[in-house]
Amino acid sequence: MSSSDIFIGETIGTAILILLGGGVCAAVTLKASKARNAGWVAIIFGWAFAVLTAAYTTGPISGAHLNPAVTVGIAIKDGDWDNVPVYFAGQILGAMIGAVLVWITYYGQFQAHLTDREIVGGPGAQDTKSVEAQEAEAGPVLGIFSTGPEIRNAVQNLATEIIGTFVLVIAILTQGLNDSGKGLGPLGALITALVVAGIGLSLGGPTGYAINPVRDLGPRIVHALLPLPNKGGSDWGYAWVPVVGPLIGGAIAAGLYNVAFA
Repeated sequence: MSSSDIFIGETIGTAILILLGGGVCAAVTLKASKARNAGWVAIIFGWAFAVLTAAYTTGPISGAHLNPAVTVGIAIKDGDWDNVPVYFAGQILGAMIGAVLVWITYYGQFQAHLTDREIVGGPGAQDTKSVEAQEAEAGPVLGIFSTGPEIRNAVQNLATEIIGTFVLVIAILTQGLNDSGKGLGPLGALITALVVAGIGLSLGGPTGYAINPVRDLGPRIVHALLPLPNKGGSDWGYAWVPVVGPLIGGAIAAGLYNVAFA
């Protein structure tokens, strides 16, 4: 596959992934959404179906990595790093596009939610805090765009993301690659979606299971840039965890694969 195929495929696929995955978070979270308060299980299966849809859509074009941790894992497995920057570029762009599409889809709900006094407080509520404090805290809709820990402990949070991503990448490497070894085959896409659901059910509670650097970073950047009223901070102090953790987890999975399965 050419570099242009990889870039286009990863951009489209990751945009679909974030549109549907972020979309279910918005559906469950936002005021005036018909799915509000549908709960954690709805979010888990929304993300699993997002992976399934994106993988089947763009697998023939780029291999549907859709995740830098997967790209790194396959590169370590194969020893081929030539197209890794192209994969990364398409993935981060696609993640940002997907986040913007979630905002457009739920525009009225975002406005209603972020102007509700029960949610954001009365007039001037944000003014009682310093700019630095507002930027540091997670805003009321940040969870639609990116992940955050239930208990803020950097070591535990990092370990959780490493472990979850390890499970994802080792499953892809051992079961989910197509004949070329560059991406997901038809059965592999289904297996991976089920693995993502399993990770969410079993390991997602502590951090919200980013298990994908661009799934977290791209939408977090969009959250910081969008003109959302009373949106609060983007929690940049935590942002390194869902980037570094998945990359480490993917690398460990590939190392184990080369030792135990190759």
